[in-house]
Amino acid sequence: MSSKKIALLAFVCIALVQLYVPARMILDREDILSTGKEYRFKTQPIDPNDPFRGRFIALYYEEAVIAVQNEADWLPGETIFVLLTRDNEGFAKTQGVSKEPPTMNRDFLKAKVAYVTDNGTNKLTLDYPFDRYYMEESKAYDAELAYRESQLDTTQTAYAVVRIKSGEAVLQEVVINGVPIRELVLNRQNHQE
Repeated sequence: MSSKKIALLAFVCIALVQLYVPARMILDREDILSTGKEYRFKTQPIDPNDPFRGRFIALYYEEAVIAVQNEADWLPGETIFVLLTRDNEGFAKTQGVSKEPPTMNRDFLKAKVAYVTDNGTNKLTLDYPFDRYYMEESKAYDAELAYRESQLDTTQTAYAVVRIKSGEAVLQEVVINGVPIRELVLNRQNHQE
């Protein structure tokens, strides 16, 4: 076989691999969105002066700080498995964390340890893999305003709809008072015209 044919074959193989990897990532995310179990995570206020970075809303969750038996057993950056359940209103609640994936048929989420207390309070701060909600640039500023207003108004409930399957999670939507933020933004923009 000539060197030109070998080079062409190598080029085709490399091109196929480069197409396969992003396609596999997209298909995996789409599978989680279509067949994953839905959880609603209540969001918590963040500093209202935190600048809007790019085209996403920074999200922080009520269930981001949890108690553990011994803070010395955990390290920042460590991958952990968060055991999940739902409260009476249907919002996600953590039942604990583990260094190993659960073996029983339990709902869980893969996350990272963001911070560990070192003062004996035995608390972990979790770094969820869905802390940014991306939007189109033309809608991002209005979405940020709507989200900030909801966080400052204690009568409003804001939460993230997250699909989880086999520990992997995909952020599907941010909802304020039962209305998806995309709809709130469209309504705002239509009223301004």
